[in-house]
Amino acid sequence: QVQLVESGGGLVQAGGSLRLSCAASGSIFSINAMGWYRQAPGKQRELVAMITSGGTTNYADSVKGRFTISRNNAKNTVYLQMISLKPEDTAVYYCNAWTNRDYWGQGTQVTVSS
Repeated sequence: QVQLVESGGGLVQAGGSLRLSCAASGSIFSINAMGWYRQAPGKQRELVAMITSGGTTNYADSVKGRFTISRNNAKNTVYLQMISLKPEDTAVYYCNAWTNRDYWGQGTQVTVSS
């Protein structure tokens, strides 16, 4: 079992920045990759960024150049640094960990005002 706790969401003006954190606990040795997904009202959940245990990263086209995913292995924490935020980035952001199944955090709201 893996437990994920997110923090760092909030309200920011367009052009602003936020950093999300996701602390993992439990069977962290079994995690193959971690990532961030988001879900806006009326839309499907979509992948924002992911990082594998080997350090390979992948980003949605809509966030490339603005978002950076990173990790601190000593703290078992993954971060999502978001800059140049746009109103269309408004969503609930979920941390994800993949072992042989998906684990999800509770979600954190990010609201970008125009």
